[in-house]
Amino acid sequence: MSLRGREFWRSIGSPSRIVAPMVDQSELAWRILSRRYGADLCYTPMFHAKNFWLSPKYRKEVWSSLDNGKDRPLIVQFCANDPEDFLKASKIVVGKCDAVDLNLGCPQNIAKRGYYGAYLQENWDLISKIIKYVNNSLDIPITAKIRIFPDKEKTLAYAWMIVESGVSILAVHGRTREQKSTMTGLSDWSQILYLRENLPSDIVIFSNGNILWPHDVDRCLKETKVDGVMSAEGNLYNPCIFTRSNIHPIITEIAKEYLNIIVNYKLENDRSCINAMKPHLFKILRPGLCKYEHLRNELGKTKPGELEKYFKIVEELDILVKKAILENNNEEKIQWWHCQPYLRPLPIQANKSLEMAS
Repeated sequence: MSLRGREFWRSIGSPSRIVAPMVDQSELAWRILSRRYGADLCYTPMFHAKNFWLSPKYRKEVWSSLDNGKDRPLIVQFCANDPEDFLKASKIVVGKCDAVDLNLGCPQNIAKRGYYGAYLQENWDLISKIIKYVNNSLDIPITAKIRIFPDKEKTLAYAWMIVESGVSILAVHGRTREQKSTMTGLSDWSQILYLRENLPSDIVIFSNGNILWPHDVDRCLKETKVDGVMSAEGNLYNPCIFTRSNIHPIITEIAKEYLNIIVNYKLENDRSCINAMKPHLFKILRPGLCKYEHLRNELGKTKPGELEKYFKIVEELDILVKKAILENNNEEKIQWWHCQPYLRPLPIQANKSLEMAS
């Protein structure tokens, strides 16, 4: 059996800056880009375990990796509500990743309909059964990613159950299942700190949530005392978020680098990359697209995988960026041409906006 727990975490380099699993967004090309800028562990997008082992077509559409070790360490995430499905899917990726993760955090309605993700959190017996079964049958470690309950004591009991079932790493999203969409709100770092202080020190914990700026990473490590920090949205808007120099790259330069990765690694026909290109560009280029609506409309009209059109739009925006930089007198301030977070309105603000719209 392979290493488990903290020994496993140390064996993959004690990663502390982690690209979170993101549906259709943490695909191969994005992982390559993120690793260039400080990410020392990446998760794949969430895959449906049963579809993954049953359907070669589905597997080809969602899963791609490198055989040269440049996409490691890597954790493959599955959603599952059946131990056998999780095991069969996991066996397929052994040798191509370092661990497999059970998604216990997805709060979306599709997860409710499919009975997976955060909608398993009432069925502790099933969760424990899945983890124990796969952990005892697989040559690589199992990890899990959870959401918190409103009550910190229930969250602690839940985390204890998952840890005792055999996970090697526990990733904790500091939001409840209900905190999504316009009700997202802030991640509760105090609950994550409470877990760290009340779970054994040999349990590896990652924090997820509230990482908007590069300096938030070290702040989270300090305030929660966890072993690693995950970023999802923050990483999508600024893939340099894990750099220790607090840089905010120029949006068009990062967009071109991302597109060139797809070309250089010959991923133009990789379905997972094709589906991700347009959403990635909308997030990277967001500050510029908000300023130049005609380019936003052009990008909106493109079809998945139209690389030439993507390059053309980025080049058009790059001309405008360079012109603005030449005219800029304030070199220190973060400008619209810099990668920067999207600041979601807090639930109270969002509700007021909805009331005004209605």
